[in-house]
Order: sequence, then C-alpha cells, then structure tokens
Amino acid sequence: MKDNAISIRIIEPEKIFIIIPLLQKLGKYTVSEEVIKERLLEMVQQNYECLGIFDDNQLIGICGLWFQTRHYAGRSVEMDHVIIDDTSRGRGVGKLLVEFVTNYAKKKSCNWIELNSYVHNFPSHKFFYNQGFVAKGYHFVKEL
Repeated sequence: MKDNAISIRIIEPEKIFIIIPLLQKLGKYTVSEEVIKERLLEMVQQNYECLGIFDDNQLIGICGLWFQTRHYAGRSVEMDHVIIDDTSRGRGVGKLLVEFVTNYAKKKSCNWIELNSYVHNFPSHKFFYNQGFVAKGYHFVKEL
C-alpha cells in the first residue's frame, strides 16, 4: 500500500450500500442485510455522513459521522462504526482517518469529536489515546 494511493472521501447517499460488507464484519450485533439497508436509508436522511477510506478504488475502511449540537460541547461530530479492514491495519490508515476527521470537523465548525469504543476493544482504546482522545465516561445502553 502506497500512502499516496489512500484517499478518504464522503460516500454519496445513493452509494451508501457499498459499506455493508465492512459493517457485517462487526459481527457481534448481526442483523440481516435487509435491515441494514433500511437503517442506512433512514440514516442518510438524518445528520449522518459516511467516510470511505479507499486504497486506489478499493474500499478498505469506513467511518460514520453524526453531526449535532451538544449543550456541553457545542457543535460536535461523533465518529461511529470506525472499521478498517484487517489487511490494512497497522499501516497508518487509522491515523490518516483521524487527521481527516479532525480537519473536516474544523471546516464544519465543530468544537468536539467524540466516539464510543467497546469496553473489550483494548487495541482501539490504545489507538485513540495515542491520537489525543481521552475517556470522559461510559456509554450505557438499554435494549428495548
């Protein structure tokens, strides 16, 4: 992989289904492809954008972005479902992604970038700490 072959860009809403194979690699919370498609179509109608990370024209990673205004942070972006294909990890792609998101968030007048990481995903924690993120709390969920 040559660094100049890596590009990061917004995936157009009409092409959002190209992210499904990477989403399915999350594994733990599996839902049918039909449900994923329904949810993605709804998401792109909300304050959601999705970045694609490409090596030449091959999709090797994704990162969802949710834009909102928070009372404690002002305008912010939440990175969601950050996935880099196993074969591209450890090659600087994640660092390029964080740099891209940081610059993109600044252009959109965001004051804050936040994200969630599963508590058992220690490599992710180490990576994001190394990129300047700090743990501010726990993310709790209650399934309905």
